[in-house]
Amino acid sequence: MTTPDTTIFETRESQVRSYCREWPAVFDTAQGVHQFTEDGKRYVDFFSGAGALNYGHNNPELKKYLVEYLGGDHVVHSLDTYTVAKREFLQTFQDLILTPRNLDYKVQFPGPTGTNAVETALKIARKCTGRSDVVSFTNAFHGMTLGSLAVTGNSMKRAGAGTPLYHSNTAPYDDYFDGETADFMWLDRTWSDSGSGLDIPAAVIVETVQGEGGLKAARTVWLRELQALCRRHGVLLIVDDVQAGCGRTGRFFSFEEAGLEPDIVCLSKSISGYGLPMSLTLMRPELDQWEPGEHNGTFRGHNPAFVTATAALKTYWADDALEQNIAARAEQLRDGLQRIIARTEGASLRGRGLLTGVAFADTEVAGKIQAAAFERGLLVETSGPSSEVVKVMPALTITEAEMAEGLEILVDAASAVLHPSASTSARAIPTVTEDTEREPALAAS
Repeated sequence: MTTPDTTIFETRESQVRSYCREWPAVFDTAQGVHQFTEDGKRYVDFFSGAGALNYGHNNPELKKYLVEYLGGDHVVHSLDTYTVAKREFLQTFQDLILTPRNLDYKVQFPGPTGTNAVETALKIARKCTGRSDVVSFTNAFHGMTLGSLAVTGNSMKRAGAGTPLYHSNTAPYDDYFDGETADFMWLDRTWSDSGSGLDIPAAVIVETVQGEGGLKAARTVWLRELQALCRRHGVLLIVDDVQAGCGRTGRFFSFEEAGLEPDIVCLSKSISGYGLPMSLTLMRPELDQWEPGEHNGTFRGHNPAFVTATAALKTYWADDALEQNIAARAEQLRDGLQRIIARTEGASLRGRGLLTGVAFADTEVAGKIQAAAFERGLLVETSGPSSEVVKVMPALTITEAEMAEGLEILVDAASAVLHPSASTSARAIPTVTEDTEREPALAAS
C-alpha cells in the first residue's frame, strides 16, 4: 500500500483536525456509498459526512440540477434577496414536508451550519419569552459556538470555549440512570415553586437521538411528557434535528414518531441534499418576532444549496419509497450489529433508524474497531462521552448488497478486536481499475 503524501496537512493545517487522524488516507473521488483515495483504493462509507450526505456522495439525481444551475450563470450568492432558487425551495418544502404533516412554521435561513441554526433558535426563544436560561440534557451536543456550546454536555468541547458558559441548566436525558426512568418531577416542581431558586427557562432544547452523545434514543413517551411539561409552564420546546432529521431515523423529522409539535426546529447537514452548507431554523409564526436585519449572516442565501435541496425533496420525499428503504436497511443493520453484540459481554444496541450503533462496556473497544474497520476498507466513527460507541450512519439510499458488504467488514473488524483467534486477516482494500465500476447513489423509484 502506497503511503499517501500528507506533508502539507501536517505542517500547515491546524492541530485541531481530527477525522484525518482516524482515517490516514487522501481521498479524491466519491460516488454513492463509496469513497476512493487518490491511488484508487475503495472504502465503504458508513459515516456519510457526519450525516451531511444522506443521499450518498455525488448523487446523480441531484448533481444534474446543480450542474445545470451553475452552467446557466444563475445567482450563487444572494444574502437574503429574493431568487428563483429560494422560491422553488420554499414552495417545495411547504408542499412536500410541512403541509402533509400539518406543520405551520416560518423558515429562517440563519447561516451555513448546524450551530447557526441552534444559535438562532436560542436567540429567538430568549427574545420572545424575555427569559435567559435554556435547559439542555446530559450528553447533548448542539454545536461549537458559545451559545450552542453552553447547551452541550461534552466537557472537552466545553473546555475549548476558554470562558464561562452562561444561561444554561442541565437535566438528565432519558435512561441516564441506566434503566431508571429520568422523569421530569424535578423540573416540574422547581418551575412551579417561586422559592426553588431556579427561574422558568426560555426553552428546552433536545435531540430525539443523541448523535454525538452516544446514540441514546429517547422513548416516545418521554418526549411526549417533555412537551407536556413545556406546555404547562410556557417554556418553548426546541428540537435539534440537525443530525437525526432529514430521514436519518426513518421519517423526515425525527420527532414525528412521537407526535411532537415543537415550537422551534433546527435543521442542517443533509437539508441541502448534496453536502452543501445550508441550515434552517423553523419556528411557529407567532415566534417570528425579529426586526428586519436583527439577526443576519453573509452565507444565508447559498443558492446552489437551495437547488440541490429542492431536488432532494422532489426526488425522495414525494412518495414513501425512501422511507421504505430506510426501514428495510435499518432492520438489516440491527441484525448485523446483533452479530457483534451476541458475542460480546456488556455490548448493547443504541440509536434508531440508520443512526444506530453498538455501545461497549470497555471504552477502548470502539476506537480499536474503528481502526480495524479502516484497515479493511470501511469508514465508521465513534460516539459517546468516552468514544465507547461504534456509530453506523450510512447513506439512506444504500442498497441491500452495499449494506451487507459494509456489515461484513464491520463484523470482521469487531471479531479481530474482540476475538482475535477467530478472526480472518484484514481483507485487501479494492483498488479501482478499468474493470472496477463505481456505482452511483440510487434514486428513489
